[in-house]
Amino acid sequence: MSGFPTPTDTVTPRQRRGQERVITGNRQTSWAFADAYVAEDDALRWARDRAREAGLRSVTPGTGSALGLLAAAVDAKAVAEIGTGCGVSGIHLLHGMRPDGVLTTVDPEPEHQQFARQAFRAAGFASNRARFIPGRALDVLPRLADAGYDLVFCDGDRLEYQDYLAESLRLLRPGGLVVFEGVFAAGRTVDSGPQPTEVLRLRELLRTVRESQELVPSLLPVGDGLLCAVKR
Repeated sequence: MSGFPTPTDTVTPRQRRGQERVITGNRQTSWAFADAYVAEDDALRWARDRAREAGLRSVTPGTGSALGLLAAAVDAKAVAEIGTGCGVSGIHLLHGMRPDGVLTTVDPEPEHQQFARQAFRAAGFASNRARFIPGRALDVLPRLADAGYDLVFCDGDRLEYQDYLAESLRLLRPGGLVVFEGVFAAGRTVDSGPQPTEVLRLRELLRTVRESQELVPSLLPVGDGLLCAVKR
């Protein structure tokens, strides 16, 4: 006899709930394993600690390793980052970039950028590998060069993500990547209940990217959701 279910097989509600728990548990274990697959060094842990003390969220290790992979995949020499934080995502991006690559990172808080500067130095990156620009992203981005970037990473104000997308399309070369962090909004993006404006804006962003003729999109289930798209 085969081990495959037949039409006469019956599964009770209790058995079904047990199967669902096993599947959910396996998924959670797999996601936890994937998130910790690439180990982080002392510089990253130091940057995470500074971010935690400042009340800032940092990308997860899994998200960080994905960022490094994406930067390496496009052989990134010029990357723009919206939201420096204390340097966690920047270190991951720099690890994936070319040895002569430069990260341009924008944040409204100069104090946070000072922590990032220290973290980059502790990670072994020369000072000329990063350009720190303090200021609001939508004030700074228009000053950056058209088609001058291989990757744009957006981890700033979720309410401004649509505006970041418009700027990113201008900044990216053909074949470049735009990446948005946190698009799951801790599960609220797919929750059917009433949601705040931030979540509604994220849903608009997801639709815009998916329907754009200029972009080839993918939604990666790492961290709190990583929306990626290649500019045609």
